[in-house]
Amino acid sequence: MDKAKVFFTKDITSEKVVEMYKVLGRELSGSVAVKVHSGEQGNQNFLRPQFMRPMVEYVNGTVVECNTAYDGARNSTDKHRKLIKAHGWTKYFKVDLLDAEGPDLRLDIPNGKVLKENYVGKNIRNYDSLLVLSHFKGHPAGGYGGALKQLSIGCASSAGKALIHSAGFTDDQNIVWGHMAEQDLFCESMADAAGSVCEYFKNKTAYVNMMCNLSVDCDCCAVAEDPCMKDIGILSSLDPVALDQACIDLIYKSDDPGRDHFLQRVESLHGTHTIDAAAELGYGTKEYELISI
Repeated sequence: MDKAKVFFTKDITSEKVVEMYKVLGRELSGSVAVKVHSGEQGNQNFLRPQFMRPMVEYVNGTVVECNTAYDGARNSTDKHRKLIKAHGWTKYFKVDLLDAEGPDLRLDIPNGKVLKENYVGKNIRNYDSLLVLSHFKGHPAGGYGGALKQLSIGCASSAGKALIHSAGFTDDQNIVWGHMAEQDLFCESMADAAGSVCEYFKNKTAYVNMMCNLSVDCDCCAVAEDPCMKDIGILSSLDPVALDQACIDLIYKSDDPGRDHFLQRVESLHGTHTIDAAAELGYGTKEYELISI
């Protein structure tokens, strides 16, 4: 596989997000789903809808999200919709909670490392292409969160999230939350699930990672640590594997005093194993050319 192109700018503005999408040279067509993180109630680090607005409007997209599987303000359709409104998303955009109503859409994973199927919100059928806008940061389960997490956990329905976290565990054929898999199997399950979404949309995807508000915690945390590193920039690619790898590499190359704290979170949870597994599955490469904009 040839090296992927990953574009990078140190400037973090709404307008620059649009520019970083444009340089990819892929115009997403038809009905465009824009995957964001709506932010857990109480979280201070998630990227606000005002920041995303020029990008979403440029592609005339619909913001999409899915319910969570764990306790919080986003684990039911009613609660999640109220929080989405409170966080301002519906003020600016059409918002589609993909798994607001069942049944979920089942995606086969014939060559998965762990999972043989993935469950996503059935409303994903309504979209022709997918723009993934990711807030790159740490994560208390996966080590880090970027494009691959948005494709996997982010696009999974509540049941799909439980299946990924448990590495495919079912209780009497029912998918249940609470069975946590061994860490490497969880990372491989995320890679499997992300690949199924890539396969679903084929080459009608684009990815932008924003390396700001660099906390070791995810936007899914109601009580999250404040950022431990200074902002780094915005990266974009048509390859989600190369994109996440490039972000990780920038963390390793940083001389920021908070770098070691951030990397302790990534390394303790084998975060880069997800990238390795995704590359082995073949829907992306870790080899890239970093192009400054």
